[in-house]
Amino acid sequence: MVEARERPSDPPSAHRSHTTLSGQPVPALVGPGDLIGWDPVEHLGAPGAFPFTRGVYPSMYRGRLWTMRQFAGFGTPEETNARYRFLLDHGQTGLSVAFDMPTLMGLDSDDPASEGEVGRCGVAVDSLDDMRVLFDRIPLERITTSMTISGPAPVAFAFFLAAAEEQGVAWEGLGGTLQTDILKEYIAQKEWIFPPRAHLRLIGDLMEFCAARAPKFHPISVSGYHIREAGATAVQELAFTLADGFAYVELGMDRGLDLNRFAAGLSFFFNSHIDLFEELAKLRAARRIWARWLRDRYGATDPAALRLRFHTQTAGVSNTAQQPMNNVVRTALEALTAVLGGTQSLHTNALDEVLALPTEAAAKLALRTQQIIAHESGVADVTDPLGGSYFVEAMTDRMEAGAEEIFGHIDAMGRGSMLEGVLEGIERGWFQQEIAESAFAEQRRYETGDLVRVGVDAFVDPNDPGVDTLVIGGEAEVAQRTRIARTRAEREQSRAESALTDLAAAARTEANLMEPLIECAGARCTEGEIVAALTEVFGDYRETPWF
Repeated sequence: MVEARERPSDPPSAHRSHTTLSGQPVPALVGPGDLIGWDPVEHLGAPGAFPFTRGVYPSMYRGRLWTMRQFAGFGTPEETNARYRFLLDHGQTGLSVAFDMPTLMGLDSDDPASEGEVGRCGVAVDSLDDMRVLFDRIPLERITTSMTISGPAPVAFAFFLAAAEEQGVAWEGLGGTLQTDILKEYIAQKEWIFPPRAHLRLIGDLMEFCAARAPKFHPISVSGYHIREAGATAVQELAFTLADGFAYVELGMDRGLDLNRFAAGLSFFFNSHIDLFEELAKLRAARRIWARWLRDRYGATDPAALRLRFHTQTAGVSNTAQQPMNNVVRTALEALTAVLGGTQSLHTNALDEVLALPTEAAAKLALRTQQIIAHESGVADVTDPLGGSYFVEAMTDRMEAGAEEIFGHIDAMGRGSMLEGVLEGIERGWFQQEIAESAFAEQRRYETGDLVRVGVDAFVDPNDPGVDTLVIGGEAEVAQRTRIARTRAEREQSRAESALTDLAAAARTEANLMEPLIECAGARCTEGEIVAALTEVFGDYRETPWF
């Protein structure tokens, strides 16, 4: 065992290998010779112009700052609504809903499997009644809303649409994003309900519905964040995420949707990890790859379809329970990276999120981090201020080349179809194995001292006092059980039963299921009841072991 592990209070060796977080070697100096064959027009272009390496809009933050969209949700809808209004009062410019685990898994709060989990890692939403409370006194016609939910995303969206309608807000005016990225669930996060192709059918229905009825709402946020948090490298996050995006493009094209129209409604969600230059290069490469593939492989012509727009969240796995105040610095660096990388919206993690849901004070400090970057640092004044740096451009090229190599493997698995390749990779366990091996390799690098976590394996302080945390008790579960019982007692039971029957019947056909889902929402059916009706038709899913 190396000395840094035996004597953790000692500083790490100055002679460690110089590599990125993902293990790629970093040269001491990069110059023009590292960009042989590099064409500024082909590789960079101008901001707002193909291939969008330098940003998706000409003026970027000089024209409009990124949306400050703090991810929040805990306990009951009343508690989360109060946190939303607190954040909005302190300058947040968009909402992002964190749901609890039962809601993410399609379970009602009174389901036996939900016991002990209600409201713990997000807000519990069981029915339209909860969604009404969640957005009470929040102007949905002016505030964009993101919902981080995939398996039951169409159900949650049906509740949201019904709540907006009751507020008098036209669906056509609603802005925001649903995550809905079920492919990354099978790859990394494991929050699915139905078999893959049944979920894809629902996603296709959602895409069609949004294109026709809610054109300002993004039906899918293709998410690399959870892939990275599961242990993927930066290149794997980039490649797996964009491969999922290409799969959804092919899904929409198979549905006969207008590529230029529906592709413009896709958005992305990336992790901003602690290695500043590697992450910056990843974000720049993502835009360039997406633009080239959409134009050259799929035939998109509208610049809006070629622009890869994304939300970013600072890395949860980089934060530490030891010396949690250090997480403020980590988050600030990661947020700066996201801004330098051209993000369209941003969540900054609170210093205590590694320990519990954030306190009000920690959440405010996380928001202030973004505001200081936006209004004091000066980095928002210039579009792509590091563009043209030999190191940044060489790293961006390397990211792109690594991703293209992975695309080739996925495309081969699908025999020329990225959609089938992703499904094949999921069913084989290929993605899962690749991530597991990367996670193991990174952990070994920490254990050997090649990587350092300050406060954990170097510069340890045994007297660190820690921080106070938010405690979620059992009160939320009691409150939700009471509300769901009241919902069932007060609703018109015959209407609810009829809506569920009609939903199951429609699921056995090729009909779009969004209208039946909205009818179920209006009839005050619960999420668990709706999911149960669909499960009777679609069945459930068990992952194929890969080891």
